[in-house]
Amino acid sequence: MVSPHLIYFADPMCSWCYGFSPVIEDIRRAFGRALPIRVVMGGLRPGTDQPMTAERKAELVGHWAHVTEATGLPFDPAALDHEGFLYDTDPAARAVVVVRRDGEEAGASYLGRLQRAFYAEARDITSGEVLADLAQEAGADRQRFLDQWGSEEAKAETWRDYAISQRAGVTGFPTLVAGPSEEGAFGVVTRGYAPSEPVVETLREWISRVAS
Repeated sequence: MVSPHLIYFADPMCSWCYGFSPVIEDIRRAFGRALPIRVVMGGLRPGTDQPMTAERKAELVGHWAHVTEATGLPFDPAALDHEGFLYDTDPAARAVVVVRRDGEEAGASYLGRLQRAFYAEARDITSGEVLADLAQEAGADRQRFLDQWGSEEAKAETWRDYAISQRAGVTGFPTLVAGPSEEGAFGVVTRGYAPSEPVVETLREWISRVAS
């Protein structure tokens, strides 16, 4: 039987996923490697090729304020002000997929680092150079990362993640799923943001049932 684990459907440029990142860290602290977390890229806005309008930027910044109210996490509106910036989520998602090849823990950690870099530090994580800098910061070989990130294999692997998300019926991010049960089933822990305490408690109860 496959060991109990979590599947985390997320996107590096999803503001509520950024808001959920401390919850993921709390889960990792509470359960460690006894409850591995596999990150699957959901595909928020892959392939966007139209620049954002001023109205859309203002709408997003207003949305980010709601995330701050719920989570206390900081946002820097300058994240949207890079010259020629396109809100294309595919480059960052592909970067997570490449780092994930070094292990699920590495993928989850890098996802959280990208979220902080974009939302709190206003770094352009649609840029391959920025993504490579952050991968190197996490211990990856910079040139190896860039070679893999630019490959057709990585692009296809990332789009397979999007397809998995769609087949699983995931319609919003973050979505956290736990399983398998004794019957081999997976169940939703949360659709959308939820604070740490109820999520961790739900997982404790679930693990106790699975282990009994």
